[in-house]
Amino acid sequence: MDFLARREHSRLELYQKLKQRQFEPDVINSELSKLLDEGLQSDERFAQAFLRSRIDKGKGPNIILSELSQRGVDELLASNVIGSISEEEWNDLAYKTMNKKLGNGAELDYDKQLKLMKFLSNRGFTRSQIEKAKNLLRQKFNRIK
Repeated sequence: MDFLARREHSRLELYQKLKQRQFEPDVINSELSKLLDEGLQSDERFAQAFLRSRIDKGKGPNIILSELSQRGVDELLASNVIGSISEEEWNDLAYKTMNKKLGNGAELDYDKQLKLMKFLSNRGFTRSQIEKAKNLLRQKFNRIK
């Protein structure tokens, strides 16, 4: 309960933390099942909270999906949670993340565009999202010039 009082955890995270504290696997599974039955632990709630925290950090859907999988969230559940964010919202997040990285008054030459695209790719955005963000950024710079 102490772990869940601080933040949402996936079942796997709780299992790993309790195992590190030398609890028996049967006892851990039993207690985790009780928490699930009582609605105190939910992988879905965890995935939604995790998604929001990663979006706030400018992460894209690919990396979030991978991180959820590493934390033991079912692939279908993770896909559904990520799918709850519209493509337009992902595009907007990619643009804002790219724009923030660029900073104010910086030049947008070809090399800088490539670096920004690689940055977004490393952040887990799709090629389509990166292209749309790049095009929006180009439009912004064309209006400035």
